[in-house]
Amino acid sequence: MDGNGRWAKQRHLPRLAGHKAGVEAVRRVMRSARELGIEALTLYAFSSENWRRPEAEVIDLMGLLRRFIRSDLDEMVRENVRLRVLGDYRRFAPDLTEMIDEAVARTAGNTGPFLAIALNYGAQAELAAAARRLAAQVLAKRLRPEEIDEAAIEAELETRDLPPLDLLIRSSGEQRLSNFLLWQAAYAELLFVDTLWPDFDENVFSDAIAAFGLRQRRYGGL
Repeated sequence: MDGNGRWAKQRHLPRLAGHKAGVEAVRRVMRSARELGIEALTLYAFSSENWRRPEAEVIDLMGLLRRFIRSDLDEMVRENVRLRVLGDYRRFAPDLTEMIDEAVARTAGNTGPFLAIALNYGAQAELAAAARRLAAQVLAKRLRPEEIDEAAIEAELETRDLPPLDLLIRSSGEQRLSNFLLWQAAYAELLFVDTLWPDFDENVFSDAIAAFGLRQRRYGGL
């Protein structure tokens, strides 16, 4: 979800205004995904590299996350959404960590679509952690090295209970993955759109899904 800062700059507004508008785009896309029958939606909300931003901006982002949970959790529960969190969010302030834990717990019994939010997430760190867990199993003689295959790695990833990634969309014209779902994106369709994230609406999302429907997915075959 890229382009909040540029959206605000174009309007001579503070960056926080762009992030607030970005939250509204999140709400639009969440509701549109449900209407379109999307099985799982994953949002890259805060990367492990975002700590490099100015402290004031990080504080603002954490505040927006708190407000989002307070305002939108009841709707997620009503709409039968299953919330998942990817990443080491326990680095956040204790009160925010507790809010996230409670939000996940409140939706744990739901049976509808998944909403996965990546918080303090980095795909390289995810893969390194999976490798460490597999190495520990080998050392404990619960696993033989030759048994480590793609399925064994996937079972250690944070997305293990989510369906396979089909489509990865990046907004604002940037054309890179930025350490997001690197393993999972191996055969995903990639779509880069010029729309800044705060302007991302139901029409842009529907167009993206339609473009995905025209792709031919061969997975290495003919």
